[in-house]
Amino acid sequence: MKPSTPTRIRIAWALAIGVDALQLGLFPISGSLSTWVDKPLDLAAMGVLWYLVGWHWALLPTFVVELVPFVELVPTWTLAVWLITRKQKSLHLRPSA
Repeated sequence: MKPSTPTRIRIAWALAIGVDALQLGLFPISGSLSTWVDKPLDLAAMGVLWYLVGWHWALLPTFVVELVPFVELVPTWTLAVWLITRKQKSLHLRPSA
């Protein structure tokens, strides 16, 4: 697994927040078409996040929860990135000795 750099973590946060915001914004417009728009977006988000921060158990349940109608409106990608990076961020913020 590649070590997560501060830049990768920032990109992961931006991606997760962006995907969650896009899904929330598209729901009223797409309605029943959200399955055809959201699912490929969720699959892509999981793949890119996996690439950016490495594999973490939080990615799989997040993807599965995104398959449930209306639950997909919860910002699960943002929560997953928080779970993945909560300890990694503290390591990058500590001054080196």
